[in-house]
Amino acid sequence: MKLSPKYFPARRRAGDLLIECLVYVAVFGILLGVGTAAFYFCWDHTRATISTASEIASALHAGETWRADVRAATGNISVTATPAGQTVKIPGRNGSVTYCFASGELSRETSASNRPHVLFEKVLDSAMQTESRAGVTAWRWELKLTPPRHETHFPLQFTFEAAQPTP
Repeated sequence: MKLSPKYFPARRRAGDLLIECLVYVAVFGILLGVGTAAFYFCWDHTRATISTASEIASALHAGETWRADVRAATGNISVTATPAGQTVKIPGRNGSVTYCFASGELSRETSASNRPHVLFEKVLDSAMQTESRAGVTAWRWELKLTPPRHETHFPLQFTFEAAQPTP
């Protein structure tokens, strides 16, 4: 004996609730996927920003060290151009400091340590040149670092200037 559906109104309502739950689960899954993608997008860009800020801080520190070396120079600063890059020797009271740019690597070596300290490993260009300005010997250092991420189209570029005291 079969009973007609009018005797079981709760079964029809239960089917409607099941479909509503499946729709809610699908919407929740879509929102969860979009939220996860947005989170990882922000996470990657935050890491890139931290990395770039670290590169900028390192470049500024290297620039300030270079400026201090130029200001502490006791003699004429010599620049030697090589096929691989450039070598700059700065004489000082405690010995000389040598900056060497070769094969995309920039290093600083003091005569006291006798071993180079690598400042940057991924350098596109580094050039130190002198400029005469109203009787003062000024130095300019143009530094161009490789972009930290492949999506970045512009390299990090810095210009540092220092005045050498009269030897």
